[in-house]
Amino acid sequence: MILGVGIDVVRIDRIAHWWENPGLVARYFHPLEIESIRRKGGGVAGSLAARFAAKEAFAKALGTGLRGFSLNEVQVENDPHGRPYLVLHGRARDLFARRGGARAHLSLTHEKDAAIAVVVIEGDV
Repeated sequence: MILGVGIDVVRIDRIAHWWENPGLVARYFHPLEIESIRRKGGGVAGSLAARFAAKEAFAKALGTGLRGFSLNEVQVENDPHGRPYLVLHGRARDLFARRGGARAHLSLTHEKDAAIAVVVIEGDV
């Protein structure tokens, strides 16, 4: 059963300068996520914007907005085929479970100017 759907759009130019501010990056991104972005190399601004959009889309799908957890507790990673997925930590994981979440599906895209994320949260019936 679908518990929630969230979508978010982020302008890439709004996020582009974040990488130069480690404190700001740490506020919004999980340490393992930061390491993944570092390893990836080029296209950092698009990656940051897409991941930030994913975090906000997750909050919308969860139905809590940005209350009850920190965005750096929502980690975006990619499987070996490049498919993005969410890893939840701490209060984000706990809130997801309390609200009946079983699975979270994530789709990301980014073009020249914008990054878009869609999150669908599924619960067990």
